Amino acid sequence: MSSATDCVATLIDDFQKRRPIRAGSLIITVYGDSIVPRGGTVWLGSLSKLVEPIGINERLVRTSVYRLTHETWLRGEKVGRRSYYRLSGPGRRRFEQAFKRVYHGVQPPWSGQWTLALLTQLPADRRQQIRDELEWLGFGSFAQGVLAHPTLSCAETTAALQELDAADDTIVMQTQAMEPMTSKPLRLQVRESWNLDELAELYQRFLVKFRPLWNALNAENHLGQEECFIARTLLIHEYRKVQLRDPLLPDELLPTAWEGRYAHQLCRNLYRLLYERAERWLDRHLETAEGPLPAPGPSFYQRFGGLE
Repeated sequence: MSSATDCVATLIDDFQKRRPIRAGSLIITVYGDSIVPRGGTVWLGSLSKLVEPIGINERLVRTSVYRLTHETWLRGEKVGRRSYYRLSGPGRRRFEQAFKRVYHGVQPPWSGQWTLALLTQLPADRRQQIRDELEWLGFGSFAQGVLAHPTLSCAETTAALQELDAADDTIVMQTQAMEPMTSKPLRLQVRESWNLDELAELYQRFLVKFRPLWNALNAENHLGQEECFIARTLLIHEYRKVQLRDPLLPDELLPTAWEGRYAHQLCRNLYRLLYERAERWLDRHLETAEGPLPAPGPSFYQRFGGLE
């Protein structure tokens, strides 16, 4: 069995072999996982030093941060000769939508209701755009022009449609719960509408990538602080990429042996092993204009249903 240090080196090597290297995406992961809980602002120089061991040099950091600023993810501020960056208002909203999915705890029981969005009255040139946006929110296609979501409320759906300027042309309704809440035809419909087979394959790849680290840490948990930060960052980075494609369906609608459930458990357990030493590394190496970053806020310790 490989050592934990060897496993981290393999994760770094896998990341560096990808072309193109998605430095901007990794930087967003670092902001969401490490910087936002500590106030959200960081000196560009300390950010560069933080991600350099993962394979992102200073030039690539500067290029990526410049691009993220133009894409309204980040907002910069000059203090003397140093530049400091934080999530912008739109960037923070996008971050909250994406990252709250990553750290979720146990989901509440499903009510058995469905929210339906009928796109049949939308102009043809808008229908596909609205469908894409709703699918990003976790809707699945039940029939031509009919999208369904098992947990998003009518009010939340209408609010999302209003932001898209499509509420006046979309029919939103909610079904009543029936017994039994799930049946064979419904399970088949769910598997088809959300392409669970493809999603299961992505989760399986995540499990194959990170199970060796879990096994190694259980055998000898001697990783240094920097290695813990790198492992935690790559763990959340890879998990986040799959989570963005997961509608987070209720357990009642998922297969009994669901890979997503195992992936969530593995991510949560690894995170709990790594986070304390990673935080000590951040204490030593991230700076704001006032000095070291403040300690994480209380919400940080609620991740994955509670870290302590």
